[in-house]
Amino acid sequence: MRSKDTCDIYCYDEPKVKRIQGEMQKEKLSEVALLFKALADENRAKVTFALCQDDELCVCDVANIIGSSVATASHHLRTLHKQGIVKYRKEGKLAFYSLDDEHIKQIMTIALAHKREVTGND
Repeated sequence: MRSKDTCDIYCYDEPKVKRIQGEMQKEKLSEVALLFKALADENRAKVTFALCQDDELCVCDVANIIGSSVATASHHLRTLHKQGIVKYRKEGKLAFYSLDDEHIKQIMTIALAHKREVTGND
């Protein structure tokens, strides 16, 4: 029995495929995949969401918000920093984190809006 979500015959639009493949080679999609992979962890998504709510948070704030140890929060923040999602600054003995730029906030806002739309929840 054939699935209804596939083509019944094999054919493709060669010019369209080649154009899109060419565009795909120009972009750094592996880096985009790493960005989404970093955000795919629930705790890192929580950290990113928290930083969407406030301009900056110290590691201790983040640990309390996500209900983890400071070491665990710090680990998640390092991962997010490596992917260019957050940046930090030191003030004395404290480390304050913030979103790297407005695009990260937009990604999170769009993802949440999409999820509400799909599930019908507000």
